[in-house]
Amino acid sequence: MPPSPLGEFEQVVLLAILRQGKTAFGLEVRAEIEKCADRTVSRGAFYTTLDRLEKKGYLAWEPATSADPARTAPLRRFEVTPAGMDALRASRRVLQALWRGLDAILEDA
Repeated sequence: MPPSPLGEFEQVVLLAILRQGKTAFGLEVRAEIEKCADRTVSRGAFYTTLDRLEKKGYLAWEPATSADPARTAPLRRFEVTPAGMDALRASRRVLQALWRGLDAILEDA
């Protein structure tokens, strides 16, 4: 069965998690998105998207401990699952096919 299509923000979140690797905690992933995509990410939209990606089977997390003894909230380290990787690959293929041949139309004047 083909993977469920990814929305644009879902793609951004999964890609940011991949970029963060072992440090893919919520704050770090949001900061990566804000830096790379040059956009503000609301906490609510971010965590709603994480929950949706987990329900789709594209994302998993594990509890982690903070190096900061003052931190009382639990940490979650996020990881893209094999199904999430498949969904990203499928999305990339579609976008590459649609972009192909449009360079002249989309070039900056």
